[in-house]
Amino acid sequence: MWKAGHSHIKTKMKELHSPLAGEMSAHIFFGHRYYGYDDALYAAIRLLSIIAESPATLADMLDAMPKTESTPEIRLDCADERKFTVVEEIKRRVAGRKDVKIFDMDGVRVESADGWWLLRASNTQAALSIRCEADTKDALARLKAEVAGHLTAVGIAPPDGFI
Repeated sequence: MWKAGHSHIKTKMKELHSPLAGEMSAHIFFGHRYYGYDDALYAAIRLLSIIAESPATLADMLDAMPKTESTPEIRLDCADERKFTVVEEIKRRVAGRKDVKIFDMDGVRVESADGWWLLRASNTQAALSIRCEADTKDALARLKAEVAGHLTAVGIAPPDGFI
């Protein structure tokens, strides 16, 4: 887990000697055979190579993956001069809780028994970026309600249809 953005990821890959990294935006970075290469066609060719060399089918590989419920990346308009402050205010709201694990390397990510949620200021837009992931629909609903509550508490209306 690291900061979003290709320059941050490539730097971290080099530091960790990582053969692979990816973002939810579907950017996949290869450190194996080439440092930090991010190209959809190359990723597809590498996937086809893995499938060709495996006794398992792609369907078998996908079936073996954990099943989760998640939101897409949600972009919420927020003025550039406010977006980082919003993230800091919400980070302060969750700080000190004993029932969660908090990561603040790039925004605030909160892990709980229900799953996790992330709120970060976009590096490229006047927007906040929100993601939530849980094992069940009910747990996902609780995470989304928590995020919406924090946003409301700092004066930001949650996205339409979020909860």
